[in-house]
Amino acid sequence: MEYGTIEREIHIAAAPEVVYEVITRPGHIAQWWGFDVTLPAEPGSAGRMTRQRRDGNGSVVVPVLVVEADPPRRFVFRWVQPEGQPATPENSFLVTFEVAPADGGTLLRVTEAGFREIGWEAAQLEAYYRDHGAGWDEHLASLAAYAAGLVRA
Repeated sequence: MEYGTIEREIHIAAAPEVVYEVITRPGHIAQWWGFDVTLPAEPGSAGRMTRQRRDGNGSVVVPVLVVEADPPRRFVFRWVQPEGQPATPENSFLVTFEVAPADGGTLLRVTEAGFREIGWEAAQLEAYYRDHGAGWDEHLASLAAYAAGLVRA
């Protein structure tokens, strides 16, 4: 396995405009991703994502930089690894959300790239790649249910 880019697609029973709001607005992001977010969805904007660690020992704080915002079609950001450094291609993951109308709802395509560029040893690279892949599977299912629920509400 190459461990370079994670790609996922999911159909969501909500209009692209709704889905775009759900992936870019802090109050919505907290509902499906579990992060408290401070981030204007504008290119060049910097912010952060914060949540409790899964083991209960403190918080995870992740700096975020918006690369592209093209409502309601595309939202791209970098999130930095490790914390406390400005985002560069060598120290961050590039997350791209592509939003398109499909079958009365939305097709959301998510890619996360940059795993190899960080320069981890093979075991660490594989562990992060698998963890992020499992995370996207879980969180995209939550996103789809949350967005569909907004339409029904």
